[in-house]
Amino acid sequence: MLKKVAFICVHNSCRSQIAEALGKHLASDVFESYSAGTELKDRINPDAVRLMKKIYGIDMEQNQRPKLLADIPPVDVVITMGCNVQCPYLPCTHREDWGLDDPTGKPDEEFEKVISNIEIKLRELKDRLFFL
Repeated sequence: MLKKVAFICVHNSCRSQIAEALGKHLASDVFESYSAGTELKDRINPDAVRLMKKIYGIDMEQNQRPKLLADIPPVDVVITMGCNVQCPYLPCTHREDWGLDDPTGKPDEEFEKVISNIEIKLRELKDRLFFL
């Protein structure tokens, strides 16, 4: 059975959505990817949507939407994105914080750095979870 991984951010509109999309794209053979937040924006960050289409050909708006923690199933792993807030308790067997800066409102280069860091961290997580 695949592990379930939740990527958690305050608004579930940018970093956590990118992580969910890349998790589904790169690691669906090892874990299921979900994202959620403690508050909601009305849509996924348009710059994140645009750049994920450009870099990976992934249209996040096609299969994803901002969600609250209550909207996702129970998970095995919780990854917080580095929101500098205390995330509410979400039961899990493993938790880590990726400490990523929010690129919202910044140039494409900042988004691309964050996206690249998420990809690197996802590949590392996939390798670690493969053996659990």
